[in-house]
Amino acid sequence: MSKHTNADYAATLLRVSSGALFLAHGLLKVNVFTVAGTVGYFESLGLPGTLAYLTIAAELAGGIALILGVGTRFAALALIPVMLGATWVHSGNGWLFSGEGGGWEFPVFWTIALAATALLGRGAYAVRIPPLDRMLGQFA
Repeated sequence: MSKHTNADYAATLLRVSSGALFLAHGLLKVNVFTVAGTVGYFESLGLPGTLAYLTIAAELAGGIALILGVGTRFAALALIPVMLGATWVHSGNGWLFSGEGGGWEFPVFWTIALAATALLGRGAYAVRIPPLDRMLGQFA
């Protein structure tokens, strides 16, 4: 008999799929847009270029953490400001993300998915690192 519930499996599915998307978006900024291009884009929006480096780092590290289930609640909560920033960037483009420049519904949905992940926790099949779990406590 499995000790995992359907909610544990659902949390895992949400965690891993969100993590994969964050990893893909971070790698897109590095490999396709390039770091310098991403910095330039952030600056064209009136944001400090340093924020591009932080965003890339958050997407890559957060994506890996979510995929592995390490510090899941902490990672999900830490990525919410990234998605709120993306919502702000796309807010002037209308509702649909398929429109020119992308709309704001996808970043808002992803923000809600991160909040749900933070509430659900790591679910099943997560890497457990006891010292990190003890340090993060309820945010593991």
